[in-house]
Amino acid sequence: MSAEGIAESPPSSQKTGYDPDTPPALVSFMAGGWIDREPDRRPHPQAARFRARREALSRAYPGTYVIVPAGRERVRANDTYFRFRTASDFAYLMGDGEPEALLVMEPHGAGHRSVLFAREHNRGTPEYFTDRMHGELWVGTHRGVDESAAYYCVDACRPLPARIPYLEELREATAARALLRGTDDAIDALFEANDRDGDLASHLSEARLIKDGYELAELREACALTKRGFDDAIRAMRHAGSEREIEAAFCSRSRIEGNDVGYLTIAAAGHHACTLHWTRNDGAMTPGALLLLDAGAERRSLYTADVTRTLPISGRYSGEQLAIYDLVWEAQRAAIEAVVPGNDFLEPNRRAMRVLAQGLIDLGILNTTLDDALDPANSFYRRYTLHNVSHMLGIDVHDCARARAQSYRYGTLREGMVLTVEPGLYFQADDATVPERFRGIGVRIEDDLAVTSDGAENLSAILPSKAGAVEDWIAEVWNA
Repeated sequence: MSAEGIAESPPSSQKTGYDPDTPPALVSFMAGGWIDREPDRRPHPQAARFRARREALSRAYPGTYVIVPAGRERVRANDTYFRFRTASDFAYLMGDGEPEALLVMEPHGAGHRSVLFAREHNRGTPEYFTDRMHGELWVGTHRGVDESAAYYCVDACRPLPARIPYLEELREATAARALLRGTDDAIDALFEANDRDGDLASHLSEARLIKDGYELAELREACALTKRGFDDAIRAMRHAGSEREIEAAFCSRSRIEGNDVGYLTIAAAGHHACTLHWTRNDGAMTPGALLLLDAGAERRSLYTADVTRTLPISGRYSGEQLAIYDLVWEAQRAAIEAVVPGNDFLEPNRRAMRVLAQGLIDLGILNTTLDDALDPANSFYRRYTLHNVSHMLGIDVHDCARARAQSYRYGTLREGMVLTVEPGLYFQADDATVPERFRGIGVRIEDDLAVTSDGAENLSAILPSKAGAVEDWIAEVWNA
């Protein structure tokens, strides 16, 4: 696609059939009479940390232009858009950003200059009051070019409209470049993909595998906020008629005290718990059934928790529910014990699956030996569990997703890594291989583990998980 075919602004910034006319006299009237604002030149509180990350990136890509977009707003309905969230790799290197912002690491001497393209103020222009997408009277004041230079502590900051001409010039040059693809279609379309693009994505994902002290503190706070959100959900559960009420209770706390939810909340009651990513949340809350609540609050730093608890809607587990719940809990204990530095990433999964498979045999659901059930040529237990127990966690709920397999899935656990441990069993309501008394029961228990020098810290242990403790937790919230 040629540069001429790229629309630099989303369609909603164009005139629609319901926009009023704008006479020249109004443009002239709106251009002046505004009180000057004092610019905010305070740096980002973590500016030094971000600068160090950019310097590390510079050392990894000598002589290469490194291009990292912040992302674009996405259409929700016609000319309205989803709330913007900065692309995670941009946030890792810069902090929070505005739509269409762009970081370019320019080769300079033995290192790089950091050049940021940011949206400028538009007060005094027609766009200020006519552009529903970017006009500051419509959407609020932009950070601005000069303020962005100070906030991000970059070497240079330029107005956003300059980014496409700059990139077109770079495209015609012979300099080496690496573009982080997948966050800004307009920039992706300017350049032919090359091997360095994929390498950059992997490099940044692998850099994010190890969390520093600040990141661990943010994840602890995300778990603490998530605990308060679960308290709210449990409070709502006592009288809730639908799963939406549970979702709303959790999301309210996340939005008030944090940035948002870290992912779409799964509030799955009854047999909906057997659908792994049930996010419709439109089912009924049935007394006596279970509620599988998979939810995480995202901090304003964009670090998120990811926790699952399976709660008895009436406050206590039935005998059949408890049998499955305790089996999943024991599998999680076995997996957590394997979260130690030096173990490979898949060891917690192997230990959890062994416990689940033996439990399925003991319950009479699997009619085979443990070795046959676990044999990779069979993997019969997966009919009832489907997923592995871990993924990395951080700025993204499924963090570091573009890391190479040898560094992630087949890699070694190291101090500073943060991963989930989330075994589950799901017995579909129409599964004839399952005794009728267990059909429709779905249980998952998920916690967030930080690998330490000699083991692991359970960041989400503040949310009770053992069956009796969960029942006590519900009673405490209901009686408060």
